[in-house]
Amino acid sequence: MAEELEEQNPQPFDVGRYVNVIRRRHMTFLILLLLGWGAVWGASWLLNSRYRSSTLILVEPPSMPKNYVVPNVSDDLQDQIQSITEQIMSRTRLLSIIDKLGLYNDEHLSLTPDQKVVRMRKDIDVELVRDSGNRSITAFRILYMADNPHLAQQVTSDLTKLFINENLRTRRVQSRETTSFLQRQLANARADLAQQDVKVRGFESAHAGSLPAQEASNLQILSGLQSQLQNEQGALNTARQQRVYHQSIIDQYRNSAMGRTAQGTGGTPTELTTVDKRLDTLRSRLADLRTRYTDRYPQVQEVKSEIARTVKTRQTLIASLNQSDNTRNQSQDTQISPETDSISGAALLQLQGQLKADEMEIANREQAITSLRSRIREYQARLNDQPAVAQRLADLTRGYEQSQQNYNDLLKKVSDSQMATNMEEMQQGQRFAMIDPPSLPLKPDYPNRMKMCGIGFVAGMFLGMFGVGLLEFFDDRLHIDKDFEKLLPVAVMAKIPAILSPADEKRNRRRAFLGWAMAVMVTVIILAGAAFSYLSA
Repeated sequence: MAEELEEQNPQPFDVGRYVNVIRRRHMTFLILLLLGWGAVWGASWLLNSRYRSSTLILVEPPSMPKNYVVPNVSDDLQDQIQSITEQIMSRTRLLSIIDKLGLYNDEHLSLTPDQKVVRMRKDIDVELVRDSGNRSITAFRILYMADNPHLAQQVTSDLTKLFINENLRTRRVQSRETTSFLQRQLANARADLAQQDVKVRGFESAHAGSLPAQEASNLQILSGLQSQLQNEQGALNTARQQRVYHQSIIDQYRNSAMGRTAQGTGGTPTELTTVDKRLDTLRSRLADLRTRYTDRYPQVQEVKSEIARTVKTRQTLIASLNQSDNTRNQSQDTQISPETDSISGAALLQLQGQLKADEMEIANREQAITSLRSRIREYQARLNDQPAVAQRLADLTRGYEQSQQNYNDLLKKVSDSQMATNMEEMQQGQRFAMIDPPSLPLKPDYPNRMKMCGIGFVAGMFLGMFGVGLLEFFDDRLHIDKDFEKLLPVAVMAKIPAILSPADEKRNRRRAFLGWAMAVMVTVIILAGAAFSYLSA
């Protein structure tokens, strides 16, 4: 009924009501507080004491500066420590330590090897120590918790040795594997470079003369061949003219000889006139050539030679004509003297020899012109093919240069990696150095009885408040006058204070004394327990 009235007429926070509850229920609250605290604090003394041993390992940088020897293993300490931790936390490693030291051989529990490994992993902890400035890892701690302090120290020592040795072994293995990998890549690059070199050399050998580097020489040779062809053609024309000239002289000689035979007179100066015309033509041509070329030019020298031969022929003709005139003056008959015939025959033979020489020279010139034209076509074909050859050679050269660059880079990397491997073999790389040896714990790390004392006090408070609240919830009695006033249909005009008898006053004093005594006792007990926990920690 009282609950229904309270729900229908909610009232603001009433301090007097709660003070009344505390006055009536303080014994219950204190008892429950003491029970809750005692349960938690007592349980902390029933748990097995466990001791934690720790050691500090410093991460030492390589003894050689990085600008002299570049390490060929990973420099990420966090990943490196995590990897080593996973290797040491493996089942095989942990079982070897468990069997060596006889860990987790509890008489009450029969644990399998896998269960022992799981428990040991829970007891091991690795903490990273970072620099306060750049937050880089400078060291790390290894912690192990056991029931025996000496056992905890021994296991921590074994784990520290495993970390240090595993770091050295891992770095050596990684360094060797890196060097081996680079050496294999270098061998492949060397083979690829050799193949590229063979391709380039084969292509250059197959297209010798058409390479871009030979363009200037090809142009120079082609220009020289064209000049030689022009000279040969000029010489051929000159030889042909000389052949025609000599042939005409021979024909004139023959006609003159036939006339002298028929008429019985000497030769006419017709041949001499022809030779003079030929000589004038050659001298005009020489003068024209000298205006354009020097005396060393081949055509100039050929014309000069031809002039010399023509002059010699003219002299021969003049001598022949003079001899013929003298012979006719001395002779009275109409017959030609044998000396005249002999002189004329010698000149004719000389002209015929020159005619044969002209024909041989013409044949040689024609053959030389044919050879020159063939070579000119060859060099023109080389120059025409040069753009395509240059493009293909550029592709091959680009592949060769890339292979060469890759080979040089790998060669440098292999050299640096070998130096780094030698440094790791000499244990001059990044190392783990133990600064603090594994500690021997003198006090248990678990359970923390001071913390358990505080937790017990909080638990007792909650238990006491919960108990008092539960009792008030099920108590339907009216304890204060305000509850009576709410039940009356009319307003209260006056109140009569409670009249206590001496017995009631004595009972109230006794209850107050017991309440304060209980509060003092609970406080003393909790403080004594906290002091004992602090001193035993």
